[in-house]
Amino acid sequence: MKLDRQRILDAALQLLDEGGIDRLTTRALAGRLGVQQPALYWHFRNKRELLDAMNREILAHGHTRHTPAPGEPWEDFVRENARSFRRALLAYRDGARVHAGTEAQAQDLPQLEAQCALLVAAGMSPPQAMELFVAIGRYTIGCVLEEQAEAEESPAARQQALDKAAAPYPLLSQAIAHYRRHGHEALFEAGLQLLIDGARARLTAAAPPRRRARPPR
Repeated sequence: MKLDRQRILDAALQLLDEGGIDRLTTRALAGRLGVQQPALYWHFRNKRELLDAMNREILAHGHTRHTPAPGEPWEDFVRENARSFRRALLAYRDGARVHAGTEAQAQDLPQLEAQCALLVAAGMSPPQAMELFVAIGRYTIGCVLEEQAEAEESPAARQQALDKAAAPYPLLSQAIAHYRRHGHEALFEAGLQLLIDGARARLTAAAPPRRRARPPR
């Protein structure tokens, strides 16, 4: 079978799911494909270029809410965009680590402009719109990193030890018990809502005060 970029990407994503990013080496990838390592460099100059392409493949498969719908409230789009991004990263082992360090490319700019336009129409400046998207994007990546790292470590014994140590601290015990009951997704949703609430509060604070109508004379 002819070696091409798609075949390499498919094999790389399989290896990622099987062993994680630390075991994804060009040597292992070449072995999976039945080729010599130099053959890979005709298609990807280095591992960073391969990871960038894997990231695009991950997002293409799972990140479906990247453009606002006509008339969609900005809060709804920002929330659904973050949820979609999180689901895409969680769909692959170490998906957040693959994404970390990547940057937008030229083909991404039209959808990023549409996202920015939605927030500007709501009253934000372009820098403020970018600040919000960067904050939510990095928050999402951080949450997924923690969730995927915890899945790798099987931390049940460590969690039990922490819960026992927290027993003398009633406020912390209550908070920890709430987190244990509701898990990663609920914690992500709560933090996401805090970011949206903060952005809305900044918009409200910046809005000019309404003039009171004068009573007729």
